[in-house]
Amino acid sequence: MNPRVNKVSVNNNYQLSLVFTNGEHGLYDCSKLLDFGVFKELKDSHYFAQAKVTDGTVAWPHEQDICPDTLYLDSIKENT
Repeated sequence: MNPRVNKVSVNNNYQLSLVFTNGEHGLYDCSKLLDFGVFKELKDSHYFAQAKVTDGTVAWPHEQDICPDTLYLDSIKENT
């Protein structure tokens, strides 16, 4: 099982800075999701900024979430 999200911060350009349960840091770009289904609502930057960690992943108030494995595997890992 891949690590889960422990902390999230919202950056400009629809990016999430993530800290995973194994201590790794990653940057995940959500911009590629914004034209699909339930994720279209994330185009509103004020709504996007409401991202929070829920059950090891990132979620928004209207129950959009991203698979924690996707967040880990597709994020660009950062040196800390």
